[in-house]
Amino acid sequence: MAIPNVKRFRPFCPTCNDYFTLMAVLPKEVDVDAYVKDAVNRHDHKAFQESKQQMFKIRVGQQKQKKAK
Repeated sequence: MAIPNVKRFRPFCPTCNDYFTLMAVLPKEVDVDAYVKDAVNRHDHKAFQESKQQMFKIRVGQQKQKKAK
């Protein structure tokens, strides 16, 4: 079940050179552009890159183990 007030933003991070997803519930009187700009400044580049590497990890295949007789 989804939360109806959640807004999804896709800001661009110039350091990572990629877009990332940001989901937030914001009050009506907040400046959205300022919030997104601040979120890009607070973006954790290292954790974002590591999570992308784990998601798209190429799996070569499992080697069969030989049984010792």
